[in-house]
Amino acid sequence: MNHFNTFLSMLILCLLTSLFVSGQTKDAAATDSISSNGINYADNTFFSPRIINGHSTEVTPQNRLDFKIEHRFGLINQGYSQLFGLDQAYTFIGFEYGIKDWWMVGINRTLIDKTVAAFTKLAVLRQSTGAKEMPLTLTLLLESSAIGTVYSDPVQNNDFGARLSYTVQVLAARKFTDNLSAQVSPVWIHRNVAPDPTDNKDLFAMGFAASYKITPNFSINGEYYPVIGPSAFYKQNYHNSLSFGVDIHTFGHVFQIMLTNSTGTIEKNFIGETTDDWSKGGLHLGFNLLRKFQL
Repeated sequence: MNHFNTFLSMLILCLLTSLFVSGQTKDAAATDSISSNGINYADNTFFSPRIINGHSTEVTPQNRLDFKIEHRFGLINQGYSQLFGLDQAYTFIGFEYGIKDWWMVGINRTLIDKTVAAFTKLAVLRQSTGAKEMPLTLTLLLESSAIGTVYSDPVQNNDFGARLSYTVQVLAARKFTDNLSAQVSPVWIHRNVAPDPTDNKDLFAMGFAASYKITPNFSINGEYYPVIGPSAFYKQNYHNSLSFGVDIHTFGHVFQIMLTNSTGTIEKNFIGETTDDWSKGGLHLGFNLLRKFQL
């Protein structure tokens, strides 16, 4: 019940915050910014640097620190005895900082395999009209992660290189209207040791995502990551990650609630190691809470 109480408390807090500060909150879907040289840049393509599990093209702006908590609960189909999964939780805690408006870094830890991940995102192109025409926003993600699980085998436990994985992803998004945005994001993941000797160390996937703003501070989102050319082991044991959710944007917070078949929250886990299947009721309720601090 502790996990359920945490979830309920955060939900109530964000809903109350949205009511009290709605008059102060900057319109997240506001018209795009216009620079002094006549370039009209697309702003707020997405509410958050993450759409659901995966990254978006958004980059944390300069001198802003984001604190992020993510929860993925147990399987909903476990029924009331496990409070439909709310008695269990897979947690994620992270800090992300904007060095420049086009460059951010982050570090996080997830309960799954006690993994620590560090990443950087670089905004390469920015969608614009006017004096400079650019049809999309392009961002590069580089990430490295290390498993922290303590193994019983001392040889395995001391092989640090075997714990490492690397991710390279290109995030390409377009804001079609003030309400509708979509993203395509090819990704390569290399694992120094695959989950099974018959599995591939390298994974390739193509992420698809979309967001539609119902109101200036509320959106619905979808995200799908099919693996390209999966191994026989992957086909037998894993499933492509599929998630749907909503964003609630308030003053200084973004609160996301989702349904997903993934418990993982970093690319290595949710793209390469999702074990549950939507068609068999393998769904998890989850939430992300982002708190912004301007330094």
